[in-house]
Amino acid sequence: MGRVAGMQISPDQGLFLRLLITLIGARRVLEIGTFTGFSSLMMAYGGAEEVVCLDISEKFTSVARRYWAEAGVDGLIDLRIGPAVDSLKNMDDAEMFDFVFIDADKDNYLAYFELSLVRLKTDGLIAVDNTLWAGKVLDPSDLSPDTVAIRSFNEAMARDDRVETLILPIGDGLTLIRRK
Repeated sequence: MGRVAGMQISPDQGLFLRLLITLIGARRVLEIGTFTGFSSLMMAYGGAEEVVCLDISEKFTSVARRYWAEAGVDGLIDLRIGPAVDSLKNMDDAEMFDFVFIDADKDNYLAYFELSLVRLKTDGLIAVDNTLWAGKVLDPSDLSPDTVAIRSFNEAMARDDRVETLILPIGDGLTLIRRK
């Protein structure tokens, strides 16, 4: 996997996601960006009864499928392949979630947030990965597309009076978002 291996969440993030799922009693979880399935596996271990995973890659999620089966949680996972924005827009109106984890293409973070917020149950929680982006978000001279997208997302969350947010220095930055 080489260069893309860095897309995997860290072990401490995985354990933290598992703990969050357990603490809030999340039963239905939405994951946007599955990669090789470590985060969805940890959320299933946290007690989620269903984890809906949205990803665009058959290649990487084939690795996830293998590990889900090996761990015995494959029956809890509903993997949907395709662009996540389309998958979110095409969901049945009744599909609601206790917890949402966003860790996908950075330029769509705001769209994923908006499309997820309407699917979040009362007292639900959204977690967003990579929001510190190795500190690059604090460097105004860094105008790379991912940095600009994450910086814009962080600024939007700070101004959004519909939610409370907290950026935790876990992994590459994990933002927790709770609807007010």
